[in-house]
Amino acid sequence: MEQLNPAADEAPELVVSARRLVTPRGVRPGHLLIRDGRITAVSDTDTAPADAERIDAGDHYVLPGLIDTHVHLRTPGLTHKEDWAHGSRAAVRGGVTTVMDMPNTRPPTLDPEAVLAKAGLVDGHSLVDYRFHIGLDPDRPEILARLDPDIATSAKIFMAGHHTAPTVVRDPAQLEKAFAAAAEGGVQLVLHAEDDGLFALLDAWWGEPGSYLEYEARRPRTGGIVAVAKIIELVRRYGTRAHILHLSSAEEADLVCAAQAAGYPVTFEVTGHHLSFTDEDTRRLGARTRLSPSIRGRSDQDRLWQALWTGQTSTLGSDHAPHTVAEKTSTPALSPPGLPGVQELAVAVWTGMRRRRPAEDPDTAIARLAHHLAAAPAELFRLPGKGRLEPGADADLVIFAPDTPWMLSAHDVESKCGWSAYEGWTFTGRVERTLRAGRTVWDAATGSFGAYDGRLLRAAPAPTRQES
Repeated sequence: MEQLNPAADEAPELVVSARRLVTPRGVRPGHLLIRDGRITAVSDTDTAPADAERIDAGDHYVLPGLIDTHVHLRTPGLTHKEDWAHGSRAAVRGGVTTVMDMPNTRPPTLDPEAVLAKAGLVDGHSLVDYRFHIGLDPDRPEILARLDPDIATSAKIFMAGHHTAPTVVRDPAQLEKAFAAAAEGGVQLVLHAEDDGLFALLDAWWGEPGSYLEYEARRPRTGGIVAVAKIIELVRRYGTRAHILHLSSAEEADLVCAAQAAGYPVTFEVTGHHLSFTDEDTRRLGARTRLSPSIRGRSDQDRLWQALWTGQTSTLGSDHAPHTVAEKTSTPALSPPGLPGVQELAVAVWTGMRRRRPAEDPDTAIARLAHHLAAAPAELFRLPGKGRLEPGADADLVIFAPDTPWMLSAHDVESKCGWSAYEGWTFTGRVERTLRAGRTVWDAATGSFGAYDGRLLRAAPAPTRQES
C-alpha cells in the first residue's frame, strides 16, 4: 500500500474502488482512500471500516481529474456568452476539475490587481479549481519580472489580433522586452503565435473575405511559421520558457520539435478542435468551426496526431471560446473565431484515439490521455496536488466508461452559448462521474452537479535548476 500514514483510528471519508485505476505506475486494480479532500492511500485491498462511504467504479477507468489550461470563461465583461457557472458545468461534465482562464476579458487582466479582482468575481461560482494566465501589457513588461507566483506563473501574449484580443504585440522591441522580463521573473509565457504584420499585409492586398471558403487561405500557415521562428530565437537568446498555444500546422510542430532537440525550453499545445476537424469542415460548416489559428488540412491534422502519439506535444487544451449564435452568424469578415470545447475535449480526443488506432491497448491509450490532460499540465504550470492518483494528491477523480457510445445534442451542451460544433457526433466514451476534492461535482446517472466552491490555486515552488 502507498500511504500517508493516516492514524489507525481515523476512518477515511471515502473509498473509490475500480479494476482500472490510472496511476503514475500504470493501470491497476485497487482502492483510493480519501480523507479531507485528498488521497491518503492507494491500496490493493479495501481496509477501510464498514461505515466508510464507498464508490465502486467496476470496469470503468478512474482517471485523475483533468486539467484544461486554455479556457475563456468570459468573466468579466463578456458574460452574455459564457460565465463561470455555465462554463464550469461544461468542464466537470467533460471530466475537467481544474482550469486556467485567459486574460482577454473586459477589462483584461493585465496586472496583479486585475487578476485578484477577477478571482473575487469567480469565488463562489465555480465547480472547478482555477488559476489565471495574466495578460502581457506591452507598455509594462516589467510586471513579469516581479510577478508574485501566487498571483500567476504564466503570461499570455497575443502576437496576432482578433475580436477579443486586448493587446497585440506587433513591435519586435516590445516582444523582446517581454521575453527578457519573463525570463527574469521565471514566468512561463503562453503565446498565440501568429504574425499580425504578415496578416495585415495580406488583408490589405486581398480585401475582406466574401465566404468561409477563403478563410483558411486568408489566415495561412505562414503566419504561424513566422511567429514560431521568432519565438524560438527569443527563447534561444533569453532562456525564457515558452508554451505555444493551439499549434495548427506540420511545419510549426517540426520547428518546435527541432528547438526542443536543441535544448530550448519551448513546448506546445494541441487542441481537440484541430485534432477533430479539417479545413473541409470549415468550408462545409462555416462559422461553426472558424478558429484562430484556423483549422488546416488533413496532413496537418495527421502531424498533430503524430505529436500526440509520440509525446511531442506537452498538453491538450480546449481553447474553450464561446460566442453567441448571433455573433457567429455575422458576415465572414465580422464573425468571431472560437467555439466552445471544454465539455467535449476529452471525449473527442479519446474517440479519435480509438478510431485511429483501434488495435492499441486501451490501457496504453488512456494513460496517454491522462498524461497530456492531467500530469503534464500540472507539472508545466506548477499546479500543486493535481494531475496524479497518488497519496497526497487532491482527490480529483473522473470515472470514465471507455466504450460507451453516445450522441451529443444541443440539449447536452452546458456552455451558456448553447451550441457545439460537435452536435450530431457519436462519441466513444462517456464521463460517468466527476469528483473534486473527494466530492461529486457531476453525476451522469442523476444529471446533477455539486457545490460551486472551487478554489483559486496557489503555485507550487519553481523547479530548482541543476548546476552544470
